[in-house]
Amino acid sequence: TPRFPLHQEQNEGDVLFQTLGFCIERRPSSLAFAGTGVFVTRGFVPKGATVAMYPGTIYQPYEPILLQSIRNPFVFRCIDGVLVDGNDRGISRMVFRSCSGRDRLGPYLTSDASWLTDSPLNPLAVGQYINNCSNERPANVCYQEYDVPDSFPLELRQYLPNVNYSQHCTQRPLRCVVLVSLRDIRAGEELFSNYYTIV
Repeated sequence: TPRFPLHQEQNEGDVLFQTLGFCIERRPSSLAFAGTGVFVTRGFVPKGATVAMYPGTIYQPYEPILLQSIRNPFVFRCIDGVLVDGNDRGISRMVFRSCSGRDRLGPYLTSDASWLTDSPLNPLAVGQYINNCSNERPANVCYQEYDVPDSFPLELRQYLPNVNYSQHCTQRPLRCVVLVSLRDIRAGEELFSNYYTIV
């Protein structure tokens, strides 16, 4: 599988820091009983920057998702009814892997399935672990829906952590959801979003 290799002395975190000026990681949340959260671990995130991506399988409003949605807190609903299943376990994981393999174009992957592992190649593909804000912890990121244009380079699609559920949807732009910083965010801060607000 063609991938752009990193130099042996560099890891994904170093490349991310050199490129964007910050690093993020999944860690235990600072909120009691919230499970995993996402933290800025190095650098500085300026207001208006893309901080993370919400990975997963993209479902159009008319596509079946009942079985995948049972006890699944990672289903994100876009403003137009499109759903993104960001669960990295169970049937959701199997569906993503199957769709990702189906859409391969010769030697080119058209999506990144590494977000299903503990070491994603795209270190921004952790948006599903960003916890909901509270009165004590206001939102510092917001959701932004984005349709990837057909002109997006094929060789870079291997880094997008999203795939359409239906094969016939490959003729439509790929939906992505990114998280954008609402203010400057410093190293050590946990990222919080408002689950009910989409820009």
